[in-house]
Amino acid sequence: MTTALYPRVIATVTGTAATVTNPDGRSHAVAATPDQDIRQLIVSRTADAARTAGTPLELITSGDRGVHHFLVYGDGDVEALPAPETEPAPLPTRASERASSQHGEEVGNTAQGREPTGLDSVPEPPARVSFITATAPVSDPATGLLARLGFMRPSPTQIAQRNWEATVSKHWAGCRSIAVVNGKGGVGKTMTTAMIAAVLARHGGGNVLAWDNNDTRGTLGWRTEQGTYDATVRDLLAAADQLLSPDAAISDISRYVHHQSIDRYDVLRSNPELLATDQRLTQTEFDVLMRVAARYYRLVIFDSGNDESAERWLRMVDHSTQLVIPTLTSPESAESASLLLDALRQRDERSAYLAAHAVVVVTQAEPSAHREMQRIVDGFAGQVRAVVRIPFDPALKAGALRYDALRTPARSAWLHVAAAAVAEL
Repeated sequence: MTTALYPRVIATVTGTAATVTNPDGRSHAVAATPDQDIRQLIVSRTADAARTAGTPLELITSGDRGVHHFLVYGDGDVEALPAPETEPAPLPTRASERASSQHGEEVGNTAQGREPTGLDSVPEPPARVSFITATAPVSDPATGLLARLGFMRPSPTQIAQRNWEATVSKHWAGCRSIAVVNGKGGVGKTMTTAMIAAVLARHGGGNVLAWDNNDTRGTLGWRTEQGTYDATVRDLLAAADQLLSPDAAISDISRYVHHQSIDRYDVLRSNPELLATDQRLTQTEFDVLMRVAARYYRLVIFDSGNDESAERWLRMVDHSTQLVIPTLTSPESAESASLLLDALRQRDERSAYLAAHAVVVVTQAEPSAHREMQRIVDGFAGQVRAVVRIPFDPALKAGALRYDALRTPARSAWLHVAAAAVAEL
């Protein structure tokens, strides 16, 4: 790409300061604060100038990290440009050949009357850069470009984000299951189930099932997309033998679950129109359903009911490899979560292990609930493996649950939750 048509900005960097020469020839000093990167600051200000000028600006920087050449756009995009080509090395002359011969050096096999080709004077190639050991790019392309060129280092937040993304993208041999549990209703179990399933399916490539394991009017089906078939867990149970047969195809499960088109996970619905007495499951029936789930999915996320004495609830805990305990920023929901942890510690050794390694999710119910959130986070610290906060987001309060509908802070927080949930699977 030619940059002759674009105004040029030249920056000379010295430590945390720089001298910047604008396209009109005027120079001014730029200094970074302790929490800023001087090179990122230069690029940001050049983008502002490009936006004001209505045209991209060519940016050439020099300093302790070498010379770099960019085209900076008004929307913040940055394009790396090749450095100016160096002058080619001159070809050896006959005089230099004769001088070399007089000093006892071989001139070569150049035929008499023929100009030398200059191949003997080609410089050594630069050291090869290994792409295997290169740092993985950060999520934002412009930021990643600047980081690779030495203009900025990833921030602690970007490093954490990258690590969370790597964690939720992993696959394991065999099926793993996560139970989202709290004996109180309305504390965010369905929301937590859907968001964890969405993160894991989007990053890990599908094969994730969100299972509404609820006797009493589970709402996971209400807050997610309906699939092609109007099926529930009862329909799946009736077809279990067929789905477990050697002749069953992987696509047969689609008749009984509801695929989420954007978030990429499947939902196994309960029937909220039936009374609890009409949709209770025995331990044996739950085990059959779990065999089906394990055959077709790599991850199962349980949205549990509120009856902690139900056979299906207890069997769910027995099958789970991780517990996630949601609570809102209210004393009642936090107390319910704490009492559940106490009960699990006393139930048996495996349940006590699950309680000790649980992940507690504290969701900010209202924009002003910062102080109450901190109090609840502090109360669970040290009791469980991790406590993660979810900032207030209106998209979580009601209606369809869609990961893309969330604001950036909430999306990042749910990525953190999912990473914490699968960290020990």
